[in-house]
Amino acid sequence: MHIVFLNTFEKVGSDREVDQAQLSICEQNGVWSVIWTVAAAEEQSVWFEGGSWEEMITAFRHGVAVRMGEGYTPIIDGMLEERRSLDDGSLYSMIQCYGETNPNEEIFEALREWRRKAAITAKKSAYLVATNRMLWMISSYVPQQAEELLQIPGWGETRQAAYGEDVLAITQKFERQTHFPLNWVAEALDPKQYTGWIYKQKENKYKLLMERQHQKRALLQAIAEGKNIDELLAEVELPRRDLMDRIEKLETEGYDMEPLIERELSQIPPAEQQQLWDALLTIGDRYLKPVLHQVYGEETMQGRGKTIDLLYDRLRLLRLRYRRTKSSQVS
Repeated sequence: MHIVFLNTFEKVGSDREVDQAQLSICEQNGVWSVIWTVAAAEEQSVWFEGGSWEEMITAFRHGVAVRMGEGYTPIIDGMLEERRSLDDGSLYSMIQCYGETNPNEEIFEALREWRRKAAITAKKSAYLVATNRMLWMISSYVPQQAEELLQIPGWGETRQAAYGEDVLAITQKFERQTHFPLNWVAEALDPKQYTGWIYKQKENKYKLLMERQHQKRALLQAIAEGKNIDELLAEVELPRRDLMDRIEKLETEGYDMEPLIERELSQIPPAEQQQLWDALLTIGDRYLKPVLHQVYGEETMQGRGKTIDLLYDRLRLLRLRYRRTKSSQVS
């Protein structure tokens, strides 16, 4: 086994003694391993073992973020990012940290109930109305005026126009212990708490990336096994739209999606496929609803019920073939 990277970590314990650990990346016959070794205990844990460089690096960075969040300091730094994140140490991220770690639960619950109703009314996902992070910050800082609400990171003018009055109607019912502007946060925030929060953000980032990589591998395997869209949905446990987004991304990354496209489109009669293809040529491939309306008629589309989802999915797959063909003709 060849060691291609080795770093030493140190952690000062409560008794002021220094604990040491080593992190190594090893390779043997195309298989990568990431190994964490605690010197005093002579204990090893394997963070990753496999053939994917991309997955290995993500597991490596996730583990580093976890250990640094626990207080370990590497002798050689710079393993998490190619360059230091612009948010690290900024007032912007400090405001986020303080808001998340000092929420007012009563205000947060009131805001969450408002968001639920707003999402239903707008027929969109709740996080598109406002993220939990935004609600935590609003509950912590309790803005009373529009210009104060705009100081909440990520809120912005668009949300202000759509939801500002509703949110302020909630927050104005509560007294607050802090004030605006929020530059006082830098002094009020505990440095150790902030450092731990920063590394937790990195840990969550790499954890999400690992999950996406695992889903990608599972999706490619399921496609190779000949599974259809419904079987893929069960395999990777993604919402239908997210699954189709992933398939389109795989196509742009150069993976061969044609076997899946062929399987799904075989359920559509050739004459009907040709009509859809001609509609794409006439209308373009940016929006799918006009294409479906031209081929099937608007009234017919309204009566299809749940099968409309499958039609959209198959048209998205046909669009992949259409774009590939158009691209090859241009080149």
